[in-house]
Amino acid sequence: MPKNSFDVDRARADFPVLQQTVHGKPLIYLDNAATSQKPAAVIEILDRYYLEYNSNIHRGVHHLSQVATEAYESARENIRRYINAHSTKEIIFVRGATEGINLVAQTFARSHIKAGDEILITEMEHHSNIVPWQILAEQTGAILKYIPINDAGELDLEKIDALLTDKTKLLALVHISNALGTINPIEMLIEKAHDIGAKVLIDGAQAVPHTRINVIELDCDFYVLSGHKLFGPTGIGVLYGKQALLEAMPPYQGGGDMIKMVTMEKTMYNDLPHKFEAGTPHIAGVIGLGAAIDYIELIDFEGAIQHEHDLLNYANELADKTKGMNLVGTAKNKTSILSFTLDGIHPHDIGTIMDNEGIAIRAGHHCAMPVMERFQIPATARASFAFYNSFSDVDALFNGIEKCREVFG
Repeated sequence: MPKNSFDVDRARADFPVLQQTVHGKPLIYLDNAATSQKPAAVIEILDRYYLEYNSNIHRGVHHLSQVATEAYESARENIRRYINAHSTKEIIFVRGATEGINLVAQTFARSHIKAGDEILITEMEHHSNIVPWQILAEQTGAILKYIPINDAGELDLEKIDALLTDKTKLLALVHISNALGTINPIEMLIEKAHDIGAKVLIDGAQAVPHTRINVIELDCDFYVLSGHKLFGPTGIGVLYGKQALLEAMPPYQGGGDMIKMVTMEKTMYNDLPHKFEAGTPHIAGVIGLGAAIDYIELIDFEGAIQHEHDLLNYANELADKTKGMNLVGTAKNKTSILSFTLDGIHPHDIGTIMDNEGIAIRAGHHCAMPVMERFQIPATARASFAFYNSFSDVDALFNGIEKCREVFG
């Protein structure tokens, strides 16, 4: 087991949920690709909001509203800094990566894409980056195309130049696959798409907990993320968009706070970012996400990233020695996710037996049915790591695999 400076025991102590037992056994939480656990610092600030300054924002002149508004907008600045956007005007709060993608599909894309135009995505996308484009294609007559993946779960880059044509108006792809762990070469793909005049949306829901993001260096047009995978609350996410694009896009929803003036005849829309934040937002969620970023910036994040790579490498070494275990997704450049099948055992049975051992993994298609279709399997068992996981957690996972083999003979 490799050694680095990252103190996993200290990190684990920050997460109260990890200190419990399940079915009489210590909890081994390996379902981080579905949602991450929350540090005490995030839980405490959520409590503080509701206990001390619960109020609506942007509207009130009283003390509680001013405190809540300041905390809300401070969180926006945290996120701007974390992904290195030019301005807080480029940070739009949404319910999650899914809503961010739908917002772009129904505002920017619906305004710019017409019949015969092409939208290019990949075979490894989460359903949230497939279904909105299928809906848009039905609405506009556009054509949806897919970049294929190879047997290792990597994009078939030899097909890129043929698929990116003057008809391609948008490239939308995942940064890191939730089903395979593959890290896609998004810098190269963004450049190629821009060379032919296409805009690019990146689904970063799996990437932001595991790597540094710099949207200026990436030069992507849109980037979406979900707070609950970044150690923050559920029901909150971020859409980053280049300011010029957001300025030109129509609102996604109408209502309070996204307006400057409303008369019986017309409405004048608010400035960015508020134009896309209709109604009372998830104030506590935004503040909690800001606290999650504060927490990440206090730890040794580079050490945490290396620790996660070491965990995956260790798991891969154990998998190579495990009879009847088949890895799904063996990309050269991947992180944090170990998807697998066991000969003769359905993944749902694996998940049930693991749970009895106190081990939380995910079993199913992971909202990525085209990936399962590509590998001609109904589902996988998926263990996904975060920086608070330890090498002993990986050992427990493989002890659970041996338990599965015992139960099924």
